[in-house]
Amino acid sequence: MRDLLEQLLGHLQLELSTNLINLLLLAVVVVLGLGANQLVRLVLNGLWRGFSSRHDVSYLDVALIKRLNRRLAALTLPLLLVLVAPLVFAEFPHLHRLITTFCELYLLLTIARLVSTALSLAELLLGRRASANRLPLRGITQAAKLTVAIITLVMAISVLFDKSPLYILSGVGALTAVILLIFKDALLGFVGGLQLAANDMVRTGDWIEMPKYGADGDVIEVGLTTVKVRNWDKTITTVPTYALVTDAFKNWRGMTESGGRRIKRAVHIDIQSIRFLTDDDMANLSHLQPLRPYLAQKKQELHEDAQQWDGEAVVNRRRLTNIGTFRAYLERYLAQLPLVNHDMTLLVRQLPPQAEGLPIEIYLFCRDTRWAVYEQFQADIFDHIFAILPTFGLRAFQAPSGQDLQQLASTLGNR
Repeated sequence: MRDLLEQLLGHLQLELSTNLINLLLLAVVVVLGLGANQLVRLVLNGLWRGFSSRHDVSYLDVALIKRLNRRLAALTLPLLLVLVAPLVFAEFPHLHRLITTFCELYLLLTIARLVSTALSLAELLLGRRASANRLPLRGITQAAKLTVAIITLVMAISVLFDKSPLYILSGVGALTAVILLIFKDALLGFVGGLQLAANDMVRTGDWIEMPKYGADGDVIEVGLTTVKVRNWDKTITTVPTYALVTDAFKNWRGMTESGGRRIKRAVHIDIQSIRFLTDDDMANLSHLQPLRPYLAQKKQELHEDAQQWDGEAVVNRRRLTNIGTFRAYLERYLAQLPLVNHDMTLLVRQLPPQAEGLPIEIYLFCRDTRWAVYEQFQADIFDHIFAILPTFGLRAFQAPSGQDLQQLASTLGNR
């Protein structure tokens, strides 16, 4: 190429110095490299447009593929310079060495950027799979990019100082403590991410609670050093990845996968309203459809018991209470609700009496685990409970309010 250029300059009757000829040769090689770069990019983009016209491709895919094509095309210039430089500048070792070093560094940087873009594209494509949330893809991708960056840095140093990469790495041993200090969070996050993935502790989309960090919401990203949680108030909380391994947190995924969300709430009954049922009470309660089979069975049992205790005082016989009948009613009422998961526990139980009255606890699982539906279903249940209490002659306990005290003071004042 040098001879061809010198002959061309001779025909043009131009006499240039050796340095100018070298610069002109370098410019010619760079122009050829840039032209090859554009040609490769056009070919790759043309192939991609032909593929995308036959398949459904998102805008993000197009952006990443174009970036990947641009990085691939960028390899042509440094490769051309590395291949041509020994031929063009063989008589000028210093210039040859300078250009070769620059091209090798540029080639390393271009390859690193190409691999980084390929990793981003792989993360995007793998993230669309149904099983993608089982792995911390963002953390793995970031760790891979960090590894590529470290390898590129070591290779660049070895090129600059013309030493073997193993020689460079042997000198890094003395700086291990400093390196560990600088990359402490990254290393802890990487190890924590591997433990999270291996033990399937948290996935993207899981609802987690971590009061220590103020996190209560859905996991939107599991990164190399941090886990991002979108709280229910739409704020974002970042939690160190390794904290999910070293600290305690609650993951609600099991609730979602089980197909039932627990309702565990008690209504406190005023103990003074608890009494035995009379025949009139039983007649009135028999109008409640869920209680009809229960009352019919109990009437038969009470009739048989009365025959055994014929002549005894009523207090010695078996009798139904309004609180026991109320519990039986709730069990049968809840069992017929369509949103109750009948494959899981359903209890209406009596807890130890308290200063606030006798707690009757409802323990069941809602089939629909969505928050709004769950809360609506729970509210509907207790709306019905509070409304039906007077039918059984029961009262819910309620601490005296200001209005109650005013009425009491007014009553005492009138006396």
